[in-house]
Amino acid sequence: MRILKTMVLVALASGLTGCTKSKFKTYNGPEVTRVIVDKSEREMFLLHHEKVLKSYNVDLGFAPNGHKEFEGDGKTPEGSYLIDRRNPNSDFHLSIGISYPNERDIAKARAVGRDPGGDIFIHGRPNKRSGIGPDWTAGCISVKNREMEDIYAMVKDGTLVTITP
Repeated sequence: MRILKTMVLVALASGLTGCTKSKFKTYNGPEVTRVIVDKSEREMFLLHHEKVLKSYNVDLGFAPNGHKEFEGDGKTPEGSYLIDRRNPNSDFHLSIGISYPNERDIAKARAVGRDPGGDIFIHGRPNKRSGIGPDWTAGCISVKNREMEDIYAMVKDGTLVTITP
């Protein structure tokens, strides 16, 4: 009887662990060598050299037209940056950081006496908020949570990100 109880408990535990879903996926396909964000079309592309591996619809900053100039302007930066960090415990469903501001961004903001801002990420939806509409971020690039899980696995630190108007 004791062996039977042990077998039942092990079977139940195995079944329960099989039901949990991790936000950390693995990716073994072609290397993502570049990320392109087309702000006007609200699309993001993950590329392996010139081949598009995946494409996503995106939401941008709440004032998306033009290049980010200073903290609080609600614009998503434009230009070339790198993926420079990742945050698995962000206030959003996973996030990978973009190296904004660069030296040019800093100089431009300081020339008008402003702070360029920072903390620009590609991320999923907020963990504590729902019912968001288009272009709702403070300057980040947002995708659906399940898409962010793929992006988090596919895009490595050091990957070039080009954000076009």
